[in-house]
Amino acid sequence: MPPFDPNRAEPYPPVIGCDEVGRGALSGPVVVAAVWFDPAALPADLLGALDDSKKLSAPVRERLAPLIRAHGRVALAAGSPALIDRINIRAATLDAMIRAVGKLGIAAPVLVDGRDALPGLPGRAVVGGDRLVPQIAAASIVAKVWRDAFMRRLAKANPGYGWERNVGYGTALHRAGLATLGRSAHHRASFTKGFGPLGGRGAAPPSAFSRASD
Repeated sequence: MPPFDPNRAEPYPPVIGCDEVGRGALSGPVVVAAVWFDPAALPADLLGALDDSKKLSAPVRERLAPLIRAHGRVALAAGSPALIDRINIRAATLDAMIRAVGKLGIAAPVLVDGRDALPGLPGRAVVGGDRLVPQIAAASIVAKVWRDAFMRRLAKANPGYGWERNVGYGTALHRAGLATLGRSAHHRASFTKGFGPLGGRGAAPPSAFSRASD
């Protein structure tokens, strides 16, 4: 059952919710969304449909993402595989979160899913936040829809890894592709050390991961 009561928006204040998608993937960027809305002004059916993106089917996520954009303020940012390898996944995720929140330009507390609050910004971390804070749930949906579509586009130019299905996560098909083809330019070197040479296939354009579309 979705966690947010559509008949009672009062418990949910108008904050910025921030969440990431792709933290554990072997390839592609980590993508972050920052979302602000006032739950009291949200359509009740939209508030009642929000949930952790992993608990929703792809068609439901695809339906909700444009509604979230229509009724809230949304910004995205991405950390590239190169950035992840250079500064580690945790630091790359926090960097993308700070950039996404900065794009919003809204003075409001920032609630972040997980255990890391954003340094220098008001707010706090919320463990399990995508089931407790509607803006975090919305951020998880928007980020996943954007990243999944991005990885499906990459799959067309990088066949053999199954990204159109696994969106960069370490499934058996993906690992089989790595064993056969080696690592592409989109793989995270720090996550795929046991496989072939890095950067041999499908080089990304310079701006591919520098920002996510908002």
